[in-house]
Amino acid sequence: MSITVYYSSVSGSREVKRHQAEIFQFLDAKKIKYCVVDITESTNKKDEMRKKVGNPSAMPPQVFNGDKYCGDYQKFFDAVEDEKPEAFFKL
Repeated sequence: MSITVYYSSVSGSREVKRHQAEIFQFLDAKKIKYCVVDITESTNKKDEMRKKVGNPSAMPPQVFNGDKYCGDYQKFFDAVEDEKPEAFFKL
């Protein structure tokens, strides 16, 4: 399985950019391989992300391990605070 992060390369929200950067920095620091899906490339990508998450208003970043939904930034943040980030990523 591989980690997939749905993100937005074009966002007017400083908060969204920071959240995405924190997830990418964590994955890079731990040398965890991942791929990214830019939801701004097409509305199909955003619709795909929201369908997989099960929330028609979900915002990036959204994280998956294969077909398993890991969660959004808040779930990632909570896992890091609980010192269980590997559990979040389902590693």
